[in-house]
Amino acid sequence: MGKRREARERAVQFLFQHDLNPPEDLEGALNEFWDNQRAAAIADEKGGAHWGQPVDLPPPTAEESETRLFADPLIRGVIENRDAIDEKIRSHAKNWEFHRIAAVDRNIMRLAIYEMFYRQDIPPVVSINEAVDIAKKFSTQDSGKFVNGILDKIRGEILRPARNET
Repeated sequence: MGKRREARERAVQFLFQHDLNPPEDLEGALNEFWDNQRAAAIADEKGGAHWGQPVDLPPPTAEESETRLFADPLIRGVIENRDAIDEKIRSHAKNWEFHRIAAVDRNIMRLAIYEMFYRQDIPPVVSINEAVDIAKKFSTQDSGKFVNGILDKIRGEILRPARNET
């Protein structure tokens, strides 16, 4: 899996968590999230660890730092622009009450919409393709179709090319 895909998956996981239980201290919550991700990875390497036992965490690897470096601005951007992003989802999710959209699908779409409107360095088709693949992995096969349909409609509002011209 590519580093950016991994970063997007981690961003969706954090956004899901944030959506259901918003922390008072975003910085602290981000640090705790990344520490937990590292602890889980270390436990997996060691064949599993016992819950509740403290784990001495080594400093992050270069790969872990690279993943966080890409994911953190995405997370912060979605949170800062969530009202505008949610309005885009509401306006295109006809026949769907916003609160009835699965939380994981909602946060996958939030991330993709943030990328499409606020990250000029990421082509919209990349954001959509990544969102569909993440939806298939973390939600259901039907979620991929749903996410694709909503994001494709929203892409029509973007005033830049869907792909980078090379």
